[in-house]
Amino acid sequence: MQFEWDERKAAQNIAKHGVPFDYAARVFLDPHRLDRADTRQDYQEERRLTLGSIDGRLFVVAYTARGHTIRLISARKANEREQRGYP
Repeated sequence: MQFEWDERKAAQNIAKHGVPFDYAARVFLDPHRLDRADTRQDYQEERRLTLGSIDGRLFVVAYTARGHTIRLISARKANEREQRGYP
């Protein structure tokens, strides 16, 4: 699995959420992760949200797939409601 991201957006994500994208990419290794379409607004591309565990903590990662590459858009710690939905 290949990952990419915009470096400016990655820096903004660290400042806002404290989660580096290279760390957040590990969520895709969780065999129990949950994945769904992100339909909160029209993004002009198909965006997805995945909820998964990294080192025993839950994270939500927004991303889009571009061919065989996953482009990370944002990553943050899961809130309490999201945590309750994790298996």
